[in-house]
Amino acid sequence: MTAQTRVMRGLLVIGHGSRRGEANATVRELARCLAEDRDSWDAVEAAFLEVSRPDIAEGYARLAGAGCAELIAYPFFLFDGNHTHHDIPSALDAARERHPATRWVLSEPLGLHACVVEAVRARLHATLRGLNPVAPGSR
Repeated sequence: MTAQTRVMRGLLVIGHGSRRGEANATVRELARCLAEDRDSWDAVEAAFLEVSRPDIAEGYARLAGAGCAELIAYPFFLFDGNHTHHDIPSALDAARERHPATRWVLSEPLGLHACVVEAVRARLHATLRGLNPVAPGSR
């Protein structure tokens, strides 16, 4: 009986990409936080669909270079749409062509996951707590 070789798994956190550094920093910070879950993946990279670097091909290449043969691609997007259905899978397919010993699977975006609804409620409650009472007829 031979020992089964464990496949290394990588996580590619994909943001849209922005000219605003703060937006890109959020994607990188999410990747850093998710990297702490070493039971699920061996390496984590942040990448961007547009505007920012590393792009999807570069992030994919870094994970493949680290020995990851199985890649989980997580689109850090709120809604499912053209980017998550077409643009990201196309970029992942192109990256895989350069790394044929790998395979990828695409996670769903956040959508209306129960935790997202709860986070929106928390933001709205914080906003309401910050409002000063306004007298009727005044602005």
